[in-house]
Amino acid sequence: MREAAGPAQRPLSPFPVPFPMTDGVVLAFDFGVRRIGIAIANSVTHEARPLTTVDAAGSVGPWAAIGKLIADWQPARLVVGLPLHPDGTPHEMTARCERFARQLEGRYRLPVERVDERYSSAVAAGAVDVDAAAAALILQQWIDASEAKGRNA
Repeated sequence: MREAAGPAQRPLSPFPVPFPMTDGVVLAFDFGVRRIGIAIANSVTHEARPLTTVDAAGSVGPWAAIGKLIADWQPARLVVGLPLHPDGTPHEMTARCERFARQLEGRYRLPVERVDERYSSAVAAGAVDVDAAAAALILQQWIDASEAKGRNA
């Protein structure tokens, strides 16, 4: 009798992994006290796009909406933008975003990357959904930096 084959093995590649998206989706968050912009990218296109914006305030807060997005999209990891002063020093919102990132890690047991988000909202200012567009800029910055890191590894 023949044994059942195990899981398919991927062939080894001589090229470095372009960025740490293990066959999946990445969701990014532009955290704000009123709204949270959310963007999405995947390991096929390597391109971020705005997804939605959820209400951060109110009695329920953002967790039901974020939980539904995570259940629907099954991301491999999450990215959170960290706002900094122009000189790179943290400020009040930096601490709030860091707390939000830790809450994501604790609630969803997914790796959460932090990305410098200076000026992302200003760059996205003309977009229909500024918050989701800012999240897409944050995510694309993470993708580009991860790809550059993979090339230089």
